[in-house]
Amino acid sequence: MATTLKDIANQANVSLATVSRVLNGDSSLSVGEDTRQRIFQVAEELNYTKHQRTKNKGKFARIAVVQWYTQKQELDDLYYMSIRTGIERACEQVGFQVVQIFESKLDQIPTAVDGIIAVGKFSKRQIQRFKQISSKLVMVDYDGLPSECDSVTADFEHGTQLAIGKFISDDLTDIGMIHGSETTSDHQESIPDLRLHYFEREMKKRDLFRPELVFKGDYSSQSGYDQMITAIDTLGDKLPHAFYISNDPMSVGAIKALQERNIQIPERVSLISFNDTTIANYIFPGLTSVKVATEEMGENAVLLMEEQQTTTRDYPKKLVLGTKLVERKTTF
Repeated sequence: MATTLKDIANQANVSLATVSRVLNGDSSLSVGEDTRQRIFQVAEELNYTKHQRTKNKGKFARIAVVQWYTQKQELDDLYYMSIRTGIERACEQVGFQVVQIFESKLDQIPTAVDGIIAVGKFSKRQIQRFKQISSKLVMVDYDGLPSECDSVTADFEHGTQLAIGKFISDDLTDIGMIHGSETTSDHQESIPDLRLHYFEREMKKRDLFRPELVFKGDYSSQSGYDQMITAIDTLGDKLPHAFYISNDPMSVGAIKALQERNIQIPERVSLISFNDTTIANYIFPGLTSVKVATEEMGENAVLLMEEQQTTTRDYPKKLVLGTKLVERKTTF
């Protein structure tokens, strides 16, 4: 005898209506993730034919979301938390079950997953390992094309052009930069800061690039503070009137350093950051920043994963989301 929705409802201890709406992917239904997963599991155990992936291809897939950050690091840099929020929301809408893996612990990824969404910077070796676990892979905040996998990234080039253009429109041409340096989570490969690449290129086009005004940190608030102190101490009166800084945490540290040295913002030094996380709006003074659509990056990663689950193609896709400048009080 064929399994019915009522059979699933009885075994899962939920209402018939709840079973029907969950199995039909009703995103407006407010139901806990544990309940949703229990219904999926019971449906599979009872071999409910309408639930089989051959007929509902792409729905109910189990997706591992691998973060290269620890949970503590994620709290320090809300950029990746925002991406994860977008992934989780979109997965709930399409009916994907999420398995969260922090700190790139590949040994914790279940072998029985239908796909992997990897958030952050990963080495070729790690990407190959992902592919061994599942052929369906989407990279977020990292260009996956060289490794022949789908990816979602932000437009660092245009964002950097916006920042430089804003400074120049304010008649500021002595522009410094505090950028980041990092490695993949297994420390096997160094990752260049694309913002530095585009900054140097754009400034050289205008014959304005001065390498002595560029300082390297590690994307942390403390690093932003340390590098700005170094700039103040080494440059003295030649401290540039503008700084482009690679992310919001570093910018927060830089602002603290300027305030401690009684250097007025933006009267003496203007600042533009990159990412525009929530901290940019609440720090004093409000931080002008290049906005990245982080939640939308996560959502688009899920759409690529859904496409992989439901269709077949023999080429990778790369989605590049646009950026815009949000002006606040660290610029004129």
